[in-house]
Amino acid sequence: MKTIIFYATKYGASREIAQRISAKLPDSVICDLKENQTPPFDGFDCIIIGGSLYAGMLRKEAKIFAKENADFLSGKKFGLFLSGMTEKEEQYPDFFKLNFPENVLKNAKTTAFLGGIYDPSKAKGLDKFIYRVAAKQTEFKSTISDKKIEKFVKEIQNDI
Repeated sequence: MKTIIFYATKYGASREIAQRISAKLPDSVICDLKENQTPPFDGFDCIIIGGSLYAGMLRKEAKIFAKENADFLSGKKFGLFLSGMTEKEEQYPDFFKLNFPENVLKNAKTTAFLGGIYDPSKAKGLDKFIYRVAAKQTEFKSTISDKKIEKFVKEIQNDI
C-alpha cells in the first residue's frame, strides 16, 4: 500500500506522529504542509492528513489542504489525525468537526487523536505563558500514544 502522510506542525509533535505512522507503513512518504512542496498525490493508495491543535484550532496549512482537496479525497481511502495535549477524550469528535469540512470528515476511513508534546525549550511567548499558567505545565511532557498510533494504522490497513 503506497501511502502519503501530510502533516502541519508548530513545534514538532505532528512530525513525530507522522514519522511513527510512516515507520509502521512500508512504502510511505511524509510531506510537511508548511513547506508548500506538495507532491502529486494521485498515485497513492492511501492518504493521511494530520496536524496540531492550538486552542482547539488545527494548523491552517492542514485545514486549507483538506478543504482544497475535499473532492479528490472523496474518491480516496484516507485517514485524519490530530495532535495536542488535551486528554479529555469527549472533546475529540468536536475537534474533528470544528477543523475539517463535513464532507471530508464523513468520507474519512478513520480519525484519531494521537497525543502531543509540550517541550518548554521550544515553546515561545504566549504559548509558554499559557502552558505555565493555565495548564500548570513547566516540564517536558509527551502524551503521544503508540497504542493509538498502532490502532490508527491497523484501521487504515484494514480498509485497503
